[in-house]
Amino acid sequence: MTAYMDHKDLGNETIDEERARQIADGVRGVLARIAEAEARAGRKAGSVRLLAATKTRDVGEIMAAVDAGVRMIGENRPQEVQAKADGLARQLHARGLELGRDVPFHLIGQLQSNKIGKVLPVVNTIESVDSIELAEKIARRAVMRDMIVGVLLEVNESGEESKSGCPPSHAIDLAKRIGAMGGLRLEGLMTIGSHVDDEARIRDCFARLRRTRDQILASGAEGVDGCVELSMGMTHDMGIAIEEGSTIVRVGTAIFGPRAFI
Repeated sequence: MTAYMDHKDLGNETIDEERARQIADGVRGVLARIAEAEARAGRKAGSVRLLAATKTRDVGEIMAAVDAGVRMIGENRPQEVQAKADGLARQLHARGLELGRDVPFHLIGQLQSNKIGKVLPVVNTIESVDSIELAEKIARRAVMRDMIVGVLLEVNESGEESKSGCPPSHAIDLAKRIGAMGGLRLEGLMTIGSHVDDEARIRDCFARLRRTRDQILASGAEGVDGCVELSMGMTHDMGIAIEEGSTIVRVGTAIFGPRAFI
């Protein structure tokens, strides 16, 4: 079990009004930033979706974000998916919403093969597929469950050793192979931007991912026609990512504030 789960009840479903207001203000601020970046880039309003990155946040905090307009959530760890799924489903149902349908649930962190069974019944899309071996294991589990799992191929465009993701030179081939697998639906690509202050370097990272996505689509290979998503951009670099074509931004801190736990 992750250490902070011993100190925080992630299944907690109630928060005070002040905390709910803080989160609502955060959501409104992020949505405004997204709209401004879309306009600046000449993109259609609403072309970029906000995914709330909910690592260490409890059900009550997540629902405050949903009440403020969030319609996609992403967890980093399978343990947190399990800890929150029932409470989220219950709270969403009370609001006339369904987890997975009205509020898609993504896994955005690394996935060990022995944890695949813990997330498949819940998440719609796994954004952190970075190898053919992991894709094959997810595909086998999906076929056994008679389900289709959405996946994004994670690409390490920054080249930083601390980041996961396949090498950019392998991305097109891996995408084609994943697209042809039963049980999987290739939905797009994901990357984490360079952790530097150099805007040009960050922008280049995102631009390269967009070009790779376009090459995959242009290949006409089996199963790649749905490879349209570009999950890139976080609190600090979402504006650049949107200008370079992002369709999903993964935002945590700007919505919920700094994390008390790592």
